Amino acid sequence: MKPIIGLLLLVFFPFFSCNTEDAQVAVDGVEEEETEEPVIAKVEISLSTAFPELSFEQPLDLQSPNDGTDRIFVVEKPGRIQVFSNATDTSEATLFLDLGNDISTTSEQGLLGLAFHPDYSSNGFFYVYYTPNTGQSVVSRFSVSASNGSTAERDSELVLLEIPQPFTNHNGGQIAFGPDGFLYIALGDGGSGGDPLNHGQTTRSLLGSILRIDVDNREGEANYAIPQDNPFVDDQGSRNEIYAYGLRNPWRMSFDSQTDKLWTGDVGQGAIEEIDIITNGGNYGWKFFEGTECFSGDCDATGLIPPIFEYDHTNGDRSITGGYVYRGAALPTLQGKYIYGDFVSGRIWALEEDGSANTLLVESGLAVASFGTDANHELYVCAFDGSIYKFVENAQ
Repeated sequence: MKPIIGLLLLVFFPFFSCNTEDAQVAVDGVEEEETEEPVIAKVEISLSTAFPELSFEQPLDLQSPNDGTDRIFVVEKPGRIQVFSNATDTSEATLFLDLGNDISTTSEQGLLGLAFHPDYSSNGFFYVYYTPNTGQSVVSRFSVSASNGSTAERDSELVLLEIPQPFTNHNGGQIAFGPDGFLYIALGDGGSGGDPLNHGQTTRSLLGSILRIDVDNREGEANYAIPQDNPFVDDQGSRNEIYAYGLRNPWRMSFDSQTDKLWTGDVGQGAIEEIDIITNGGNYGWKFFEGTECFSGDCDATGLIPPIFEYDHTNGDRSITGGYVYRGAALPTLQGKYIYGDFVSGRIWALEEDGSANTLLVESGLAVASFGTDANHELYVCAFDGSIYKFVENAQ
């Protein structure tokens, strides 16, 4: 078992207090007893190794299909997907898919995302985002084996999108099905530094955007269709797949399972990391703005959507890893809060849904690459030390 790492989180329960200077209050002429001090419960939030017998090579995504099996699938950057039973004493993972011979892992490239079709239990379709070479990223559909639910059919690949990549960083790579049944795809601005090709502010390129496509239908020669309410569906000068744009490197996005809001952590340039709520047609400002700070151009903020929260690099936090709004049952203290981290510092925080308060939960010291949830919405952390971690809440 790895050591538990954690800080103390103070949770203030609702209480009534007296607003007068008097120790007692008279109600209908009757003296009441002195109001008791508010009860403050101390809760320790820590991390522990979720599956002590398992280890992975650069794990950076964790997904669980809605198929009633309570299995966990872990994506490894070098091109593999491992599957195993969601039990603490699990001692063996099965290789579900291996793209290792057909993948580039240079810089930030590799196998970066996994999403199961909402009807996976009946159609066996799942989708991956990966980089087959240094100049391209691909979104493809695969099928599970008809005879073995723990193995994918490697030859079943159907390529949906092929996206040119001018540099090897800022690939984004998270893919997720929304509550509308469409597939959302997070793409960085193409890399280098400062967005030299201005992908963030042009809708002629897919880069620097969140895409949304309909994988259950086809249009023309494409293996997908465009949802009719995509913002640029009638704009001949724009890519119709774009749902939102103005992003630098949206590293990890997720839908809140209760509110359906799409949360994204967008990695900053050299000063500010940001969290965005993604909406249809939204422009999130890059590269005019890094967070809410002017970065280039005239920095006219008209029509731009600012982040719901941002933090700077003062304390060594330098690369945001987007997370999830917690909707599980095991951690009441975190209910409804957006849990996210920083890849460089290893710090993990809890942000209120309205962005009004941000609480440091854990100083993990880990390279926090991703978060993920199981079938019960319980939250996990993928770290580049090879382990998967879970949160533990202990009242003091």
